Amino acid sequence: MEKEEFPLKKVCIICSKGSLETVYPALVLANGALLEGIEVKLFFTFFGLDAINKKFNKKIHTPVVGNPALRLPGNIPFPTLLGILPGMEDLTTAMMKHTMNKLDIPTVPEFIEYINAGGGEIYACKLAMDMFGVKREDLIDEVKDVLTVGEFYAKCGGQGTQIIFI
Repeated sequence: MEKEEFPLKKVCIICSKGSLETVYPALVLANGALLEGIEVKLFFTFFGLDAINKKFNKKIHTPVVGNPALRLPGNIPFPTLLGILPGMEDLTTAMMKHTMNKLDIPTVPEFIEYINAGGGEIYACKLAMDMFGVKREDLIDEVKDVLTVGEFYAKCGGQGTQIIFI
């Protein structure tokens, strides 16, 4: 018996971390879905709130300590111990952003602008905002609303919907 397949109609992406290697996958997946005509809802929670916070969304960085997959140019593994040296995180972030710029990858604010302009909906997590003392006025204009988890899930129903947690 053949399994019936349903086309993907909606993706609901939850971004819970605020580093380059977690914020960018959420934004790339959202933007790609929109380009394919798929409805998108982005939910930023916990440290992912930095991506939609006016104060931090241009300063998203790459952590070096505890990042075993981090590589230097030439695919050389980055020794985690070097991450304790002052300035290593800034240097690593600058190198990553330089490479992304050469590849013409949009910045976090640009990606969010594209997603918003393409009809994607961007939400902030009420619980995380309360925990970290983030106010609505701290968020970028593209944030459609501040929601509880239950309110976000209510927007994620329907056949052909996927929830992606990053």
